[in-house]
Order: sequence, then C-alpha cells, then structure tokens
Amino acid sequence: MTQICYQPIGIIHSPHRESKGTPIQPRGAAGITGTVEIFRPYVEGLQDLEGFSHIILLYHLHLSQPAKLKVKPFLDQKLRGVFATRAPARPNPIGLSIVKLLSVEDHLLHIQEVDIIDGTPLLDIKPYLPDFDSPVVEKQGWLEKKRSQLFNVRDDGRFTPD
Repeated sequence: MTQICYQPIGIIHSPHRESKGTPIQPRGAAGITGTVEIFRPYVEGLQDLEGFSHIILLYHLHLSQPAKLKVKPFLDQKLRGVFATRAPARPNPIGLSIVKLLSVEDHLLHIQEVDIIDGTPLLDIKPYLPDFDSPVVEKQGWLEKKRSQLFNVRDDGRFTPD
C-alpha cells in the first residue's frame, strides 16, 4: 500500500503546554477553553459550522511516543492492546476530541472542554451529531469498572518521548 499523507488545516491552541497534567478526555476538561486557528485556504469550509453546539476535532498527536502495540493505558497498570485503549502511542497517531463550539470568528473557532496540547496540528473538523455519533453502548471492555475515574485523571507523562 502507498503511504498516506495529510496536510494540517489549522493549529489548536490551548492552555496545555505539555502532555503531563493534561486531561485525558474532553469530559475531564470541563470549563477549559481554547481556540482553533484555521489556515486561510480552509476558512470558507467553516460556513454554517456555528449552527452546531459541539464539533469533532481530528488531529495529529505530534508529541506522542513511537507506536506500541501493547501499552499501559491511563486508568490501568496492565498491558493492553493499543486498539483497546485511547493511548496516543499508536501506529497512526491521530487524536479525536468532541469539544463544545462557543463561537466562530473569521478563521478562529472558540472551543471549550479542551484536552489537547497547545500547537497540535488539526487534520479535520466534523459536526457532532448525537443521532449519528451516540449509539447505545452495550459493553465497555476493561474500562467498565474504571469509568468513574475518567474525569479526574490527567496525563502522567507515560506516552511522552524521553
């Protein structure tokens, strides 16, 4: 298969300057605000986005360690398959966050519930639609008994390159 290359469409700005201490999911980042700077060639694509309360940001995990197929995820000390985790040390380091869209101002998106490190390259934006994106969940694997801890956990640096 040929290599796939993406170009960032913008940069995410947040108060998080390093991975250590950053919330590990948007729901754990309640009240934390940031901005998304969209590069000029892509600004036209923001039309009608302000009609949505939440958006999905897809981004490049630029500070992640090299990929590992077994990781000790946040909330656990047992080695797990990377695809059964949200760990950033992935074969394709792509992050996904659902954030609250506060406003659209020219080429800037003002967002809330930011769990993303400042300077992260943005790959894509999609509107969050609960009718499409919120299926009824029947099981949650190894995280089933750890869900209540999620909102208080912060990055402890375990996936940051040395």
